[in-house]
This record gives sequence, C-alpha cells and structure tokens, in this order.
Amino acid sequence: MPPYIIELMPATEEAQARLAGIPNLTVSAGTLLSRYTRFGIGGPADLYAETADADAFIAALAAARAGGVPTVVIGDGTNLIVADAGFRGLVLRFRADGLRAVGTCVMVDAGVVLQRLVDFTVDRGLKGLETLAGIPGSVGAAVYGNAGAYGHSVAERVVRVRFYDGADIRLFTNAECQFQYRESIFKQHREWIIFSTELALDAGDAIELRRTADDIVKIRNEKFPVTMKCAGSIFKNLLYKDLPPKVAAAVPASVVREGKVPSAYFLEQVGAKGIEHGGIRVATYHANLIYNAGGGTAAELCAVIRDLKQRVLDGFGIELEEEVQYVG
Repeated sequence: MPPYIIELMPATEEAQARLAGIPNLTVSAGTLLSRYTRFGIGGPADLYAETADADAFIAALAAARAGGVPTVVIGDGTNLIVADAGFRGLVLRFRADGLRAVGTCVMVDAGVVLQRLVDFTVDRGLKGLETLAGIPGSVGAAVYGNAGAYGHSVAERVVRVRFYDGADIRLFTNAECQFQYRESIFKQHREWIIFSTELALDAGDAIELRRTADDIVKIRNEKFPVTMKCAGSIFKNLLYKDLPPKVAAAVPASVVREGKVPSAYFLEQVGAKGIEHGGIRVATYHANLIYNAGGGTAAELCAVIRDLKQRVLDGFGIELEEEVQYVG
C-alpha cells in the first residue's frame, strides 16, 4: 500500500532530511500504521523509520529530538492501538533479530519474534520458555511487559537486559528490571529502549518441550486465531489478594488461577460477550477478547474498552487495566 500524502511541518521535514542521511536506516513519510498493528487499525505517521542497527537507531532518535519532533518506538504492534488520525511525528522501530545460544544461556535481540525464540529454545532442548508459545509480538515487547502464560513469565529467565536510556547504553540485572505481574521498570521509563536480553534456561527433553509448546499453540489458536485482528486479551487479569474483600469472597474458587482472577470472569458477569460497536466486536466465547471484524476504527475500539471498564467499575468497584498500549 503506498504511503499517504501528508503535509509535513517544517521541523518534521528537516528531521526527514537528517534521517535520510543516517546509514542503515529506512525512512518513509505518510506510512499507514495499520500495516504495523495486529488490529489493522491506525492512520498515517508523519515519518516511519526502522533499522536493525543500534547506532542508526540512536542517531535517528537524536535527529528527531534535535528538531523537537515527537517520537514513539514500536515493536511488532501486536499490543498497539493507534489513533485513526495516526501520529504526528516519527514512529521508530528496532528490528535487530540476532539469536544465539551458549550452553543453556541464550542471547537474543529485541526485534526477534517471540515464537521464533520459543522454537529456537525448544528445538535445542532448553526448558523455560515453552509456556510462552503462541504469544504474539517481539522479545523486546515481551520483556517490557513481562509477558507470560500458564503460571510462568519471561522474567523468570531474564539474566540481564541491554537498553538505551536516551544518553547511554546500559545493562540491568533481573532485580534492576523490577519485574512484576505484566510490569517492568521499562514501563515506568518508556523513553528507555530495550536492545537485547540474556536468558538463563535449563536442560530439558526437546520432544517433551515440543509437545508442550505445540499443545499450547493449538489452544491459543482456537481462542485467538492468527487471522483474527486482535491483541489477544485486552485487560490484565487481577491478583486475588488485591481484590476488595467482598468481591474476593464472591469469586468462585474454581475461577482463581495461580492467585489471579481472569478479567474475563468479571466482564462476563456484566454482559460483555457479543457486544458490537461499528466494526468492533467482543467475542461471544471470550469476554476479554475484542477484535476488529472489518472496518473497525480506533475510536470504536476505544469506546468499547471504555464501556467495558465502566461496566466492571459500576458492578464490582474494580478498575480494569489494559494490556494494550496507545499511540497518538
């Protein structure tokens, strides 16, 4: 799809000229961001640039900031909601995809697709990431949001993370990353950009690991088909211990899993399943699955999210928190 023709502000035009002079950086204007989101939603970016080179990435950030051009960094876009109007500024993507193992230690660049990492480790009989099978997105995003499933998360395996803080490239240990449920220090400092991570795995049986990973992918694809324009679950699950006492007492024990209560449980109680708004739908079989059925807009998607949050707040006094990130 050709880029949109948009009128660039003078500062953005100057930034585009500077970006064009950076080696190993691909730059375009008026690129539709719907191409880079799993929802298939989002208007054009003034400028879109990507690179697999850390030096080029840093130079691009510097060029944009020197001209006062707003900048946002994205990964694979699996968890992004981009405004219908797009983004007035530079959208920058780091695409380095190096991946290697030394014994049970794995070094992986942020741009590697998470499923590729899972397959890489499983095929080598390295245990610890197989439960992440089928989760869409990049490794950088997985570390950023401490992705996980089936009672495990990527934080359990992170040794250190290499990132750019806007001035220098730094290394953080696992403890310094301050991982929590679907959280990390990088969510508190969104200007910090993850470049790579080192993971410590255990020796395991490749056949058994493959069976586990494939079973999980099969289950996930039944709930979230790869062709479905969605971000998986929209809302974070809730920690049982943090629920208001009256609410916690009313939750059936069978619903609590690894100390968490699925957001889908509360959403189902307030009639979320099957809600429609324009081209946006809530699945009839999963109350925490919102998808673009075709022609959906960011405005419609955000309206459904607001509606669901308000219903749960009114019904249970609980404020749901999105797993998705917003651009524009």
